Amino acid sequence: MYIRNIKEKKMELRQQNREFRRSLSAETKSVLDRAILKKVLSLREYEQADVVYTYVSKAEETDTIALIHTALREGKVVAVPRCLPETTSMEFLEISSLDDLERGTYGVLEPIPGKCPPVREAKNAFCVVPGLCFDSKGYRLGYGKGYYDRFLSEFRGFTVGLCYSGCIRWNLPHGYYDRPVDVLITEKFIRRIAHGSPRR
Repeated sequence: MYIRNIKEKKMELRQQNREFRRSLSAETKSVLDRAILKKVLSLREYEQADVVYTYVSKAEETDTIALIHTALREGKVVAVPRCLPETTSMEFLEISSLDDLERGTYGVLEPIPGKCPPVREAKNAFCVVPGLCFDSKGYRLGYGKGYYDRFLSEFRGFTVGLCYSGCIRWNLPHGYYDRPVDVLITEKFIRRIAHGSPRR
């Protein structure tokens, strides 16, 4: 019963946050996205990053396209995930422009295999983590496939969650092994998360 209730709660939250994002006008979304990007670029961890790991946003998601353009222009390595459905894992490949992308798993733009080289985690790695919503402690509600959960369990770089303030929740259900982001950014604030225990 408990597990079923958790699953039902997550389904309800996913629906609520999808509806909120779809309710934003193009003009409002653009204003919010610019405010979020400005805060991302202000982070010292971004400035010091050699490699920027980021998903390629879909129309209703917090925009990452402008971040990709900026990072490439600044000479950073941009690493974009390609999903491997047979293992529900991801590989990150380096792109040099948006022309290196094609429509892949779940309709998301992904690097073209063979054209884009694999990326090894750098000392100063910065990862933008997707989520339908985040809570005050930096935990995320993803899309339910588990790709990023698996990746983050091994990733040792700096993580940042991008979210509209209308999609922030006080407390989300999460498991023992779920990892909160290091910083949560909305159009209104930058929140650094105090982790209770050191990472493995």
